[in-house]
Amino acid sequence: MESTTVQAPQRSTGNGRAGYAGAQPAAESTAVNTAAHQAFWLLRIGFTVAPILFGLDKFFNWSVNWPDYLASWINNIVPGSAQDFMYFVGGVEILAGILVLLAPRIGAFIVAAWLGGIVVNLLTYNAPTYYDIALRDFGLMLAALTLGRLALAVVPARKSGLLPRSPFGRASSA
Repeated sequence: MESTTVQAPQRSTGNGRAGYAGAQPAAESTAVNTAAHQAFWLLRIGFTVAPILFGLDKFFNWSVNWPDYLASWINNIVPGSAQDFMYFVGGVEILAGILVLLAPRIGAFIVAAWLGGIVVNLLTYNAPTYYDIALRDFGLMLAALTLGRLALAVVPARKSGLLPRSPFGRASSA
């Protein structure tokens, strides 16, 4: 059986060197692949655990009283009380965390969209009351988009055998 090598397309960076991994020395390419694989796993773990914990907190209000964070215009269009809506939100967040665990190529983008909705809620709440939290959640949204982008590359590479199942058991030569 003949092995195939997947090589990224070549692109000039303007300095005479190619800009993609295909032109890098093997050790450097392996180090980049390992780093990307590790970043994928760290983000995947974070975006599995955090939404599940935040979702559970919506049912118990351990850290804060979550209904206080709901913009009045949203509270006016959803049925029931703000706490009832937070129960729904908690369920969605738990499911989103599980989806990131089981299908990160889909779950990461759903979490990013969800965080975008949270940012809109916080920016329209009682400006500028929660701008700091909106900024934090915007950063988390960018991290979730990064996880999604990495998942689109890492998951198929793992399935095809180009990357090991776990990036942490191998030493890299960096």
